[in-house]
Amino acid sequence: MKPEFYIAGRFAFKRRSATRPTFIILIAVIGIAVGTAALILTLSVVKGFASSIEVKLISFSSHMQFRQPDSRLFMERRSEMQQVLNDPETVSGGPFLEKNFILKSSAGARGERGPAGPVMVKGTDEEERRLFLGKFLREGSLNAAQEDGTIGLYAGSTLAENLRLKPGSRVMLAGVSGVSSGTEGGGMLELLSSLDLEVGTIRGIYDTGLQEGFDDFMMIADLRAMQDRFSPGMISGYEARVRHPELLSGTVERIAGELRYPFYGYTVFERYQNLFEWLRLQKNLMPLLIVTITIVAVFNIISTLLVLIIEKTREVGMLSALGLEPGRISRVFMTQAFLTAIAGILLGNLLALLLTLFEMRFHLITLPEKSYFIKYVPLIIDPTDYLAVSLAVLSLTLVFAFIPARIAAALKPGMALGS
Repeated sequence: MKPEFYIAGRFAFKRRSATRPTFIILIAVIGIAVGTAALILTLSVVKGFASSIEVKLISFSSHMQFRQPDSRLFMERRSEMQQVLNDPETVSGGPFLEKNFILKSSAGARGERGPAGPVMVKGTDEEERRLFLGKFLREGSLNAAQEDGTIGLYAGSTLAENLRLKPGSRVMLAGVSGVSSGTEGGGMLELLSSLDLEVGTIRGIYDTGLQEGFDDFMMIADLRAMQDRFSPGMISGYEARVRHPELLSGTVERIAGELRYPFYGYTVFERYQNLFEWLRLQKNLMPLLIVTITIVAVFNIISTLLVLIIEKTREVGMLSALGLEPGRISRVFMTQAFLTAIAGILLGNLLALLLTLFEMRFHLITLPEKSYFIKYVPLIIDPTDYLAVSLAVLSLTLVFAFIPARIAAALKPGMALGS
């Protein structure tokens, strides 16, 4: 063992009577551990939050959609859907049909009029519907079969609360299939004839945590059932999920070019741009937090080493008088900083991991869902975060430990022994 390592270990961790260095080192280790754990947990929360919101938004509209101008309906063609699916980046997809309605729930038990409100019903194929409901269904059944001749509907939790809906509830859907262009005398009759009236049954209640424009507005139904009742053979567009979201823009442009005019495509990031800008703002605050915590950790190690140098001034003078070169004395304190940092980093990693697993298991920290779109603090265990934070803290500790290490090496034997 090199003398520097042996002396550094004795200085840092060897307990001796009437001395305080061991306690000082303990405080330094705890400080580095808390800083390391705070950095890791910050990254875990920010990544978990962004990932949770992104998954929910993609569940509503997939990664990309292809429509025609003015959101007009068009005839479904298998060849067009196959073009979307044949792209090497596409994982899955299908056609969809969206239609706006006024939904009126059934009358209450005492005969009062049932509440009504605007909704958008989105019809998807069975695979896409089960993929969405498999994640977010809270009440009811995945089976949307029309056993009683009504159209099966899945309502968001907020919409169900506002309109007093529950699985098995009957509702009335009223929509407009066309625009009246009749004369003054026949305008009302044409308007009435253009109404789409349909009875639906609530098959289940889903809950994504997203509020305005999502759980309080969107309803899910079977695509074929909607086509049979409202727009035979017609759809609003095609949607698909991709393997690599970071390549999404190029994928959309490529597929839209293959489908040709009048098709155009857009990504989930473009459709919900405001929400993703908000998430990006959350990520932009992360460097400020990291820098702040890192500065605290750096000053912690500097102050610790300076205190140790004061405490060990006589020992440093004796080592210098015995012939230990200034460079090797400097390495003693650099090694001490390294050992202290390693102990603090390992403890910080363990603390962050335990706190993360504990929160993921028991969900002790709750959030107002209407403000944050999630009920609990989302956390992600990413090994790269643990490695990156550990290396960053270790590197900065060693860089800034050079200052007090040079101070120790500059002490003169006579001055140090006489203090």
